[in-house]
Amino acid sequence: MDIRYWNQRLETLPQPELRQLQLERLREVVGYALQTPFYKKRLPKVGISSPEDIRSLDDLKRIPFTVKDDLRQAFPKGLLAVDMEKVVRIHSSSGTTGIPTVIYYTADDLDRWTDLLARSIVATGAGPGDVFQNMMSYGLFTGGLGMHYGAERVGMAVIPVGGGNTQRQLQIMRDFRTTVLHITPSYLLHIHQRMPEFGLTPADLNLKKAWMGAEPHSENTRLKLQELFGIDIYNSYGLSEMNGPGVAFECVYKNDLHVWEDGYIIEIIDPRTGEPVEDGREGEVVFTNLIRHALPLLRYRTRDLAFLHPEPCPCGRTARRMSRITGRTDDMLIINGVNVFPSQIEEVLMSIPEVGTNYQIHLSRHEGLDRLTVKVEIYSKLFTGDLAALEALKNKINEKLRASITINSRIELHEPGSLPAFEGKAKRVVDEREKL
Repeated sequence: MDIRYWNQRLETLPQPELRQLQLERLREVVGYALQTPFYKKRLPKVGISSPEDIRSLDDLKRIPFTVKDDLRQAFPKGLLAVDMEKVVRIHSSSGTTGIPTVIYYTADDLDRWTDLLARSIVATGAGPGDVFQNMMSYGLFTGGLGMHYGAERVGMAVIPVGGGNTQRQLQIMRDFRTTVLHITPSYLLHIHQRMPEFGLTPADLNLKKAWMGAEPHSENTRLKLQELFGIDIYNSYGLSEMNGPGVAFECVYKNDLHVWEDGYIIEIIDPRTGEPVEDGREGEVVFTNLIRHALPLLRYRTRDLAFLHPEPCPCGRTARRMSRITGRTDDMLIINGVNVFPSQIEEVLMSIPEVGTNYQIHLSRHEGLDRLTVKVEIYSKLFTGDLAALEALKNKINEKLRASITINSRIELHEPGSLPAFEGKAKRVVDEREKL
């Protein structure tokens, strides 16, 4: 196994030294937090009026959780800890669901974030000599710019193409012999489906690996894409509130994601009680950012569900590993009283060889009961018109889904390319139930 480090000393720091480093950085960040109107009001209520009031990492638990709505209420500068003269970049959400959330960065903040991205990239075995096609959106979204600067720091040749325009993406891959992609799983599935239109197969390209993020995906989706393209695919995790991509990243072992704990403190809590859960048990992920000073965030509830692996990784890194995101506390579907996460449905669909690369979950209500319809595209070579075979496939999908989510669903089979396709984040769920 080709194990590479960007900063071997920090990446293999013994746990006691790592915790001491976290404590020092937490004190520093709390000092910045106390400069903001938001935390200046909140922290003294729990006995924290100066960084010295943080005597151990256990003191972090005295701090109330920060939630998305806090960022909205603090818009635009209630969480800003430095003078605007020191701010060199601003990222913001679209605000389509209400007041936008905004993140500020100083030059040093960006430098520290970029270094963690460089570390993430090197952990996957990429480096100088690789040609990196960045297919994430640029602009206010942090995914594009973040990975862009990390790849440049490592010494890769970066193609900042952004998302969309599949034909052009494929042409660029051929022209420049692209070796690494940064892309959403749904768009990579879409690209594979459209390659025959342009007379291409994966063998015509020079791809070696892809980093996938921005939307949850199952292990079966990774395995399917690895098989379709013949490349290595690595899971990445990040969120704009914590800077963007590179909060956690897989190494060459692909045994889930190393959380860069010198940059972030991770907690896994019971989403109902807020109490910590033990390693190996799923709960809501909570992060404290230790490396951003312009906009400090303490104990931010992500709503993402995951668990921590208790055992170390054979790569030698001491940063603990977080599982892939299994769902969100706020995208959970309740169908006739049963809790269902879209990721459960995807996990089943991607395990069925006859299922193609696109699907949609449709919810409606009929005579007072919820109705779940799963629309799936199947491979063209299987679309033979044999009604008995199609009916058998529908039954097979329904049986597997029922074993996973415990409820019956209506299965619709569609020809390849007939369901809506997405070049950015996929909209997999259409919920037409009336709101109660």
